[in-house]
Amino acid sequence: MITVMERFLPARLGTGFRWLLASSWLTNLGDGVAAAAGPLLIATLTGDPLMISLSALVGWAPPLLFSLYAGVLSDRYDRRRIVLVANAMRVVVLAALVALMVTGTVTVATALVALTLRSIAEVFADNATATLTPMMVSKDDLVIANARLGTGFITLNQLAGPPIGAALFGLGLTWPFAGQLLLVVAGIVLVSRITLPPDGRQADDLMPNTVRELIAGFSWTIQHAAVRTLALTVLIFNFTFGAAWSVLVLYTQEQLGLGALGFGLMTTIGGIGGLIGTGLYGAITRRVSLGVLMRIGLIIETFTHLGLALTHSPWIAGGIFLVFGAHAFIWGTTSVTVRQRAVPRELQGRVGSVNTVCVYAGLVVGSLIGGVLATRLGVAAPFWFAFAGSAVFVVLLWRQLMLITHDD
Repeated sequence: MITVMERFLPARLGTGFRWLLASSWLTNLGDGVAAAAGPLLIATLTGDPLMISLSALVGWAPPLLFSLYAGVLSDRYDRRRIVLVANAMRVVVLAALVALMVTGTVTVATALVALTLRSIAEVFADNATATLTPMMVSKDDLVIANARLGTGFITLNQLAGPPIGAALFGLGLTWPFAGQLLLVVAGIVLVSRITLPPDGRQADDLMPNTVRELIAGFSWTIQHAAVRTLALTVLIFNFTFGAAWSVLVLYTQEQLGLGALGFGLMTTIGGIGGLIGTGLYGAITRRVSLGVLMRIGLIIETFTHLGLALTHSPWIAGGIFLVFGAHAFIWGTTSVTVRQRAVPRELQGRVGSVNTVCVYAGLVVGSLIGGVLATRLGVAAPFWFAFAGSAVFVVLLWRQLMLITHDD
C-alpha cells in the first residue's frame, strides 16, 4: 500500500531533493513573512509616500538588475555553495537590521538599504537554487518535483507568510525579521546536507569571462525554438498581466465595490485556486501534453482579463480569481519544467536568468502602462488592454506554442 508521504514525495526523487524541498519551504515562509513586514516597517518609520513606495521598488529592482550576473555565477561556480553563501549574506543583513531595531537606531535609510541588500542576496540564492533540481531529479520526475516546490511557494510564501508577518509585526518591529533570520538559517543547514552529482563542466569552461558567458546564454535561448518561444511568451504575458494587476487594488474597490479588504480577499481566493491546481496537476499532466497544457493556460489567462473587465459582481470575479489561481500554478510549474528539461545543465543558470529578466521587465513596463490607462480611461481599461494584447499574441504564436512540447 502506497503511503501518503510516498504519494506526495516519492522516494525516487532522492534524499537530496527532500533536503532541498524542506529548505525551499522554510525560506519561502520567511520570504512571505518579509513581504508583509518590509513595507510595514517603512510605513512605521515615515509617512512619506515616496519612501513607502521605495519599499516596493527594492523588491522588484534587484531581480531585474542582478539576475543575469547571478545566472553567470550559477553556471561558473559550485551552485550549492552559492546558495549557502547568498543565504549567509541574508542572515548577516537580517541580523544587522534586527540589531538596529533592538537598539532603537534604525532609520528609513538604513532600513531601505538592509531590505535592498536582502533582496539582492535573494536573487543569487534563488537563481542557484533553481539549478539544483535538474541536477538531482531525472527529467521524467521534474514535473512532480517542481509541483512540490510550487506548492510550498503558494501555501507558505503567498498564503501563510504575509498574515504571519503582519501578526508578528503587531507584536513588535523585530519579530518578523528575527523569524525570517531563523528560517533562513534552517534553510542553510538543510542545503548543507545536499550532495550534488558531478556537474560535468570542464576546466576551460570555468575561465571567467562574464560578457562571453552572458552572450552564450542569450544565444542559446534565441537559437532554441522551444525556449525562445517560452521566453517571449513569459515577456508578453507578464507585460499584459502587469498592466491589469498593477491597478488590482483600485479595481476591487471601484469596480467590485469591496472596499479596502477586497484586494486581500481576491488574492486569497487566487491562492486557494493555486492549491487546487497543485492537487490536480499530477492527474492533468498524465493526460495532457505540456504544449497543449500551455496553450490552454494562455487562453484561460486571456479570458480572465476579459471577464474581469466586464464584471461588476464580486461573486463572478471571485470565481475568475479561483480559476486564474489554479492556472497560474499549473502554467508556472509547466514552464519551469519545460525549460529545465530543454536546457543543458551547464546553461541552467544563465537561461533561467534570461527568463527572470523577461518576467520583471514585462511586469515593470506593463504596470506603467496600466497606471496611465487607469488614470485616463478608468480602472477597467488596463484589463481591456490586457485582453486585447493577450488575444493578439495567442493568435500570432498559436503554432509556435506547440514547440514547447520539446522535452529533451
